[in-house]
Amino acid sequence: MSLEPIGIFTLVLGIYCLFAGYHASIVVFIGLSVFGAAAAILMGSANIQPAHLFLAFLALSVLTYRNKFGIAVKALSFPRPGFWLACLLIYGTVLGFFAPRLLARMTDIIPLGTTEYPSTGSTVPLGPVSSNFTQAVYVSADLLAYVLILAIGSTLAGFRAITVGVLVFAGANAFFALLDLVTYGTGAQELFVYIRNAQYTFHDDDVVAGVKRIVGSWPEASAFAGISLASVGFTGTLWLCGRDLRWSGALFLVTTLLIIRSTSSAGLLALPLCFLILYVTAFFRCGGRSGTRNSSAIVLFAPPLICLVALAIALNEELFRQLYSYLDLLIFSKSTSHSAVERGSWNTYGYQNFLDSYGLGVGLGTSRTSSFLFALLSNVGIPGTIMFMLFAITAFSKRRGTPRTVTSDVRLAARNGCACLMIGAMVAGPTVDLGLVFFILAGLASAEPEHEAMAVPSPPLHAREDEFTTRPKPFRQA
Repeated sequence: MSLEPIGIFTLVLGIYCLFAGYHASIVVFIGLSVFGAAAAILMGSANIQPAHLFLAFLALSVLTYRNKFGIAVKALSFPRPGFWLACLLIYGTVLGFFAPRLLARMTDIIPLGTTEYPSTGSTVPLGPVSSNFTQAVYVSADLLAYVLILAIGSTLAGFRAITVGVLVFAGANAFFALLDLVTYGTGAQELFVYIRNAQYTFHDDDVVAGVKRIVGSWPEASAFAGISLASVGFTGTLWLCGRDLRWSGALFLVTTLLIIRSTSSAGLLALPLCFLILYVTAFFRCGGRSGTRNSSAIVLFAPPLICLVALAIALNEELFRQLYSYLDLLIFSKSTSHSAVERGSWNTYGYQNFLDSYGLGVGLGTSRTSSFLFALLSNVGIPGTIMFMLFAITAFSKRRGTPRTVTSDVRLAARNGCACLMIGAMVAGPTVDLGLVFFILAGLASAEPEHEAMAVPSPPLHAREDEFTTRPKPFRQA
């Protein structure tokens, strides 16, 4: 086991935040989630990322409060979302221990971690995999992050701090992507050595059609594009709802351009569906006394503007050919590429694992796929898939608070962020673990700080009373 420099930095931040309070801790925790290619601690073939290490400090700073501890425990009660996520964790972990042993050699898997067989990059007979343990740890961290977000978000001040943290994450993600381009063009890639130290396969120098693929602080372009979709959904919704306009609009625009520039096929395929979600949001968010001009403008002008741009491209033959060649390289002909054929075979083997395990799954972290849906079916089978669906339904479908208030709009932004991230995972998600960012947003979408507002006559943090009632104002407005 070795403690890396970024791990020392994380420990120092953690100790400081223990004295600064959990409001500072939650902003730092969400910001550290951007380091997806970093390892704070290396333990054999396992990596402990900075955010996962800092999660211990966040839990210590939050759960020492009796009321916060009570909210966290209550979040695990039936039939709340945390209950179903805990069921998924328990089922997947138990299955991950028994299934590879009881069903050993009954099917071939694409292993997610190391096995007793030599690594050939192809299939091996079913058996225990090192990632059975690491994936159980990651999903446990997801569950802990979710209940901590719920506990912190139970107050207006905590809810605000989480929202600021998500905006910090979106800004840091865009910053590292831009820095990736700058360091590649100037030959200063060694600046990333401390945040690209995990034991992953990195594709940080890949070039497509003469264009450097953007990876930012992540191992590869598809990982960067996939996580950036969450920023697109969150910041785009805030901008449509007229909240925090100084940052949400700029972050949405920059992140969208970076996804397009990343040359990630998964990102380019998922981005139009994310725009569709945002357009539907704008349609229902415009009109009425509390409607916003941004939403109304998008509903009215987006369709004719898209038609105008399409017409301009169609009339310019040279531009049309260049755009078609680019899309053909990344999307239209992608299905015949070696990478697509390989990833397609992962899904094929994953589905066969689902069938060979009689629909129960081969265990959490056992097999690798190239789609979140196939990852669920192959690893945790029908029972685990149902548990995740119940978690999603109970977390996102319940109406909370008064519509078109600040808290309601932020919850809507968090739901849209989760939906956009899941779209990307459906295209290229290799595991059941959707990552900390997904469960941070899910916790924000489930939080209900209005209960505090009903108990306390005056809003905290010197916020005006109408800021948390009906009129759509910027989230950070005093």
